[in-house]
Amino acid sequence: MSRTRTLHTAYRVSDLDTSLAFYAALGYEVIGKVDLGDDSTLTMLSFPGEMAVSLELVHRPSLGPVDIGTGFSHLVVQVEDLATYCEELSQAGLQPEGVQRPGGPDGPQTSWLTDPDGYRIELVQWPPGHADGITREDFA
Repeated sequence: MSRTRTLHTAYRVSDLDTSLAFYAALGYEVIGKVDLGDDSTLTMLSFPGEMAVSLELVHRPSLGPVDIGTGFSHLVVQVEDLATYCEELSQAGLQPEGVQRPGGPDGPQTSWLTDPDGYRIELVQWPPGHADGITREDFA
């Protein structure tokens, strides 16, 4: 089988300017934009230092407001210092939830926030020495 990997997540947003301000506060930068005509666009975002797009915002005003329903769960963003990051988000007017330790005192730290369309975002700080993201070793 040829090599495969996930490239990026894409989801539709109701108000592009509001969403761009929200994701800029998270630290995302606009990499480029594709005009689809009829006022519809694809806006590509990534964090500084990422080599490729990691989030695509799909704006199609003719479809009306976004209704995410129950099929989408959440996007996960890794951070180096969760407490500091949450403080910076609060100062930018966002409302992250308090820091949690779902894996106990030696596990990851997490916090949650919700974007303007209702998409949930989990912020994760891995313990020192842990790989970036969940790996097979986490289930060994």
